[in-house]
Amino acid sequence: MNDRENELTRRQMLQRTGAAAAAMMVPGALQAAQDEALRKKSPNDTIVIGVIGCGGMGAANMRSFMGYSDVEVAALCDVDESRIPGDFAEVEKKYGRKPAVYRDYRKMLERKDIDAIIVGSPDHWHALNLIHTVEAGKDSYCEKPISHNIVEAVAMMEAAKRHRRVVQVGTWQRSTKEFTDAIAYVRSGKLGKITHCRAWIADGTRIGKVKPTDPPKHLDYDFWIGPAKMVPYQSNKVHWNWRWVMNTGGGLTTDWGVHMMDIALLGMSKDQDLAMPTEVVAYGGQWAITDDDRDAPDCTEALLRFRNPDFLMTWSVLRDHPGKPGHCTEFVSADGKTLRVWRGGWTVLDADGKELPREESAAPPNHWRDFLDCVKSRRKPRADLASVAQTTIACHLVNAALYSGETVQWDAKRWDLVGKAGRNTMAYQRPYRKPWVLPVYRPNSSK
Repeated sequence: MNDRENELTRRQMLQRTGAAAAAMMVPGALQAAQDEALRKKSPNDTIVIGVIGCGGMGAANMRSFMGYSDVEVAALCDVDESRIPGDFAEVEKKYGRKPAVYRDYRKMLERKDIDAIIVGSPDHWHALNLIHTVEAGKDSYCEKPISHNIVEAVAMMEAAKRHRRVVQVGTWQRSTKEFTDAIAYVRSGKLGKITHCRAWIADGTRIGKVKPTDPPKHLDYDFWIGPAKMVPYQSNKVHWNWRWVMNTGGGLTTDWGVHMMDIALLGMSKDQDLAMPTEVVAYGGQWAITDDDRDAPDCTEALLRFRNPDFLMTWSVLRDHPGKPGHCTEFVSADGKTLRVWRGGWTVLDADGKELPREESAAPPNHWRDFLDCVKSRRKPRADLASVAQTTIACHLVNAALYSGETVQWDAKRWDLVGKAGRNTMAYQRPYRKPWVLPVYRPNSSK
């Protein structure tokens, strides 16, 4: 790490403090000036990107963006130094110069030359990473699920809206032909009136059992835990496996629910403003994999009730799905026809299971290219944060119902739970570990 690059001088601190104070006094004028400057950029201008979270989806998204000539990756940030070298080498090879390296993402956000940030950190970090990114005036490609809980999702959505930032979420199925074709078919009415949607994923993941140890020297474990509850370090609960640990993830209900339930919600909606459930009930738990350090449920069956339009959706995390894909979204019509879509294909069946003709359309824009084009045009991307926040909240409602043992109700106008049911769960809200604080952004209000 280069201390001369990363540490602020006293004069720089004073300059930035003064700029922040000015922004608080006239945020609209300053934001308008920034937006105008973006609009005046040539369509061929390079978009400079920084990456938060290397070695996983952050790096995968970085490589996708590096395939475009109008992108330059300038900086990498990770609290685990061992995850940086591979990405560092690829960036240096691509652009002929070394990227800057940071451990504290907030230092990277101070750079004026960076236009957009890839948020590829674990779920429990998404809210702070994204909110601080948009507060710094930068656009973002943010991994899914956008948040660890409902309160974070609402704050992220409102922060992006207030700071007028373009945020594309990594729900790339929205830009994949089989899913866009299936959604268009359902919306066309050709399947008939939909009464029931099904979405599912199979889960047999084991992370094993290991004893707590001291964290390795290359990992800043305190920073990695961040706002989550501090727990002893276990090597099987960090990179990748945090998905199956409820302190840092939400199990496959949030990890895959935001993909498969998202398709159902898009099909049942006219546009990116999605239909939202009014009531959710769920049952399940860690029933099959009991000799393991994971604590995310391996079995879940949830029922989500929708009104306007009236339909039911079931979300399942089960052991297997004989004769069907291991992940899938289905739409079932009043007369028994079914549309089934999964990664790699889709089909329409009559009430007796006979395959019916399909209609296909042109391939949609690439998900990563769509984000770059939106950064330049300032239009909403295909997976706009406000839209994917709705899907993410639907997933959190399932976990809130499961862990509270209650039927939870959602008020779509207030963007909040109705009553007390579900509020005592981490799926709704969690206390932040000091010194981390979630910035307060509420619907229809200023910060």
